[in-house]
Amino acid sequence: MNWDRMFDIPSDLQHSWLGLVGLHLREALLPVLAGLLISLPLAQLCVRFRWLYPPVLWVTTVLYAIPSLAFFVLLIDYTGMTELTVMIPLTVYSLVVLVPAVVDAVRSVPQETLAAATAMGFGPVRRYVQVQLPIAVPAIIAGLRVATVSSVSLVSVGTLIGNQGALGNLLNDATIYNRPELAVNAVLSMAGLAMLADAALVLLRRLLTPWMPSPARTRGRKSAPALKEAAR
Repeated sequence: MNWDRMFDIPSDLQHSWLGLVGLHLREALLPVLAGLLISLPLAQLCVRFRWLYPPVLWVTTVLYAIPSLAFFVLLIDYTGMTELTVMIPLTVYSLVVLVPAVVDAVRSVPQETLAAATAMGFGPVRRYVQVQLPIAVPAIIAGLRVATVSSVSLVSVGTLIGNQGALGNLLNDATIYNRPELAVNAVLSMAGLAMLADAALVLLRRLLTPWMPSPARTRGRKSAPALKEAAR
């Protein structure tokens, strides 16, 4: 294994390593964003009409069970061998995580809070946007973290349709050119991107919910009584 050539990307990929990183982020994050935009109104419908939630959950679960290769075969006649062919299945896959996360988060908002908002003259849409969603942010971010890490991993399957797998293309080239260092590069790079994306979402949650205590503060509060007891 030639470690000196780990970042020597084969010319057939038509990208530098940084170019592949940018492509990977685009193909991974845009589907999650699209899934969130679909999940928010869909989840509100499921909360408003409870009978709708089971069939929606069933449909998203069935779609998630469809192999990505089968999705590619269905889409390739319409979208070609492009990034869009990769991103559409990833958007669909994200729904199985995001829809339940948003539904559970919105349902967790106390009824007293909703009643107070209604008494103040908030309509259903305004109440959802200004009251329910802000309170539900921590649970929604938790769902986004799972969906994002999963999407970063799944982008690599795009290598099956003409080098649309971004960093995943390095896995294929590692086999073609007998260069295992490219596979190591791909695995480490995707793992690093997943961790960075997860950390960014944690930071976003803290910025959007400044009223929530940080884990360090929570641990400190829990340990304070124990320290006092030990001091006795």
